Amino acid sequence: MEIETLEAKIGSDITLHDGFFGQLRVAITGGTSGLGLALVREFSARGAHVAFLARHAEPVARVEGENKNTHGIVADVSNKDAIYPAALQIVGEVGGLNILINNASDLGPVPLALLADTNCEDLEKAMATNVLGPFRLTKALLGALSASAREGRSALVVNVSSDAAVTAYPKWGAYGTSKAALRHMTEIWNQELSAEGVHFLSFDPGDMDTPMHALAVPNADRTKLKTPEAAARELIAAIETLLTPTSLESK
Repeated sequence: MEIETLEAKIGSDITLHDGFFGQLRVAITGGTSGLGLALVREFSARGAHVAFLARHAEPVARVEGENKNTHGIVADVSNKDAIYPAALQIVGEVGGLNILINNASDLGPVPLALLADTNCEDLEKAMATNVLGPFRLTKALLGALSASAREGRSALVVNVSSDAAVTAYPKWGAYGTSKAALRHMTEIWNQELSAEGVHFLSFDPGDMDTPMHALAVPNADRTKLKTPEAAARELIAAIETLLTPTSLESK
């Protein structure tokens, strides 16, 4: 979890209001599975207003029906043409935006392959989902996030990263390359926009027991993997701590 950089750069412009979660408007990509689903459930349970994106209508409808104050949007973040309609829906459904969590990810080739054996199309899809998707959606929602910052409310973008972004694992080339680009892009966004009150956080949840991990490492011992629910609680706790003025004043 890379929170130290943000803690060093974040300013006192972010304030924690009474009923903090009840006032939050949150958007989450990849919200019907794994960490994304766990985040939808956790934010909903705390009273936040949540818009979530996923590619398939049936699970979107199911998750929306199971969680209060949630609004499901069918969209593929790797599709350029889907981004701006999705951004308009997000802002319209929750009435603005405080927190964007770019969680949706693509592994690249499955089974995992050496870079030399990776098709260009598989690398392109990983980059489209893991880099261009977050870039386009963040850009499309910057107006809403900046408006929250100007109002003295929380404005934060969380990009879900991985240890593969900093460690060169064989056969994880497409995924690792794209996550490394996302991690660096997060730092650049934060350098450029934190002074305006829009902050960026790169979050590595660790190895989780998710469908994506099962695809990547089918023989993994699931008992040794973190649950998505535990990772979601860690991220929400980090967000709450980072957005609390008293915690910042003690640094």
